[in-house]
Amino acid sequence: MAGPLDPFIPNYDARERFQLKARAPARLVYDTASRFDVQSVALVRAIFWLRGRILGSTPAPPNPFATGFLTGAQQLGWGVLREEPGRLFVAGAYCQPWQANVVFTPLSQATFASFLAPGHVKIAWTLEAEPVDAGHSILASETRAVGTSPDAQRRFRSYWRWARFGIHTIRWLLLPAIRRDAEARYA
Repeated sequence: MAGPLDPFIPNYDARERFQLKARAPARLVYDTASRFDVQSVALVRAIFWLRGRILGSTPAPPNPFATGFLTGAQQLGWGVLREEPGRLFVAGAYCQPWQANVVFTPLSQATFASFLAPGHVKIAWTLEAEPVDAGHSILASETRAVGTSPDAQRRFRSYWRWARFGIHTIRWLLLPAIRRDAEARYA
């Protein structure tokens, strides 16, 4: 079965997928996730801060996620690759994630596959809410990344060796927090 990222990054240098079951309808879970303030989770804020300290980033701008997860992601530079309202959001961008101050440059569905400028990493990620039945759903997020050149792949692998721990932890923290909010709204 083809996944939503297969048309964009069928072959990748890194992939992660996290999912959990929620006791709430998929539309409600998706709505909760799309409006969720990522930085409302204290440990997520701490991970962002720690990455900044390790890489020597300049102070972060005000919280772009205060307006919601999907709006904030787009404000940070993520392009919309695909959207099925109430169920699926696919975002894509290119960047150099090893930089202290990462700049995400949006890619569209039309430009994602053809973008091959050397020295970058293309990243695509999903936010998914799949119905199980009327009162249950699966909340999932998948991320794939691929370097656009051998040098970018090498630099990304070096970065990913340590950065993946923070990125995985963020997903492990966010999905349960979103589920808790969605289940509270449903109750």
